Amino acid sequence: MTCKTLLMSAAMAAAIAVPATAETLRIQTHYAPETVSGKLAAQFVDDVETMSGGDIDIEMFYSSSVVKTVETFDAAANGILDCDMTGGAYQTGKNPAFQFVGDIMGGYDTPWQQYAWLYNGGFEAADSLYNQFNMKLVGWWIYGQESLSSSKPIAGPADLVDFKFRSPPGLETEIFAELGAKPIVMDFTEIFTALETGIIDGTDASGLANNVGLGLYDLVKHATYPGFHSMPSDHLACRLDKWESLSEQQKRIIDTAMQKLSFQIALTFEVANNEAAAKLRAEGVTLHDWSEEDRASFRAAAQKAWQTWADKTPEARALVDSHIAFMTQLGLMN
Repeated sequence: MTCKTLLMSAAMAAAIAVPATAETLRIQTHYAPETVSGKLAAQFVDDVETMSGGDIDIEMFYSSSVVKTVETFDAAANGILDCDMTGGAYQTGKNPAFQFVGDIMGGYDTPWQQYAWLYNGGFEAADSLYNQFNMKLVGWWIYGQESLSSSKPIAGPADLVDFKFRSPPGLETEIFAELGAKPIVMDFTEIFTALETGIIDGTDASGLANNVGLGLYDLVKHATYPGFHSMPSDHLACRLDKWESLSEQQKRIIDTAMQKLSFQIALTFEVANNEAAAKLRAEGVTLHDWSEEDRASFRAAAQKAWQTWADKTPEARALVDSHIAFMTQLGLMN
């Protein structure tokens, strides 16, 4: 074989090995890059790009830098972005059923239980809901129970009376209002300013470690920990036509990377939240661990509210009934 032939063969092999045009996905997350979740999102990007050999290129927009957090879903569905990496609970205005794929408040105790519902019969019903809005549910990443952060003590239900706090839209506002609090719906990116100016006493932002990353405890010195009220399922959801344009190999790569992210975020936060708790206690932040009785009172209020929401649409009823059946199977409900 001549030198020229060898060079031609090498060039052809290189052309085959390296894709001429990478598939680009524009994804927005509400997390800042310096938070634990933001760093794990960056690892997801690296995993997809590496496993695809450069065949998939992800442009990640952090801190809701393109559109507001609650607008991410529509921006993806309408082509401004390709995928939404926030959470379904922001879309309850479209259908109340999104509450029960976004944040099943007062429901599961651990991320593993919640993942178990999704991958043991729940996925089809959840994905069908997304499909109605030109979106495809790819997967969840659940960091565990959230912590309320506050400028004043929140040691039990009595402290919720007149407690002004940032709340995401949806079921949470109704549950806390019923308990005497004054939830104020605002975008994730507005929390810091609202705390600084006293518009709110506290916030439901994220898990304890993420809250540290946001700098919340530079402003407030109380938090609930371990959390009990909310365990949101952050999602990866992509526009249907964009998802269908991907090859089966590309879909498998993204799905595999997403399931790794799901696993890693639950493990990471198990450690990160406990480390954050120790750090905060040493810095003088008071962490309030609600009693079993107080937790039960919140859970009862939440599960009562589920039924009201379930009656709003057939999709909501189907999801609530599915969760109740699965929780009963796990022994979480009678």
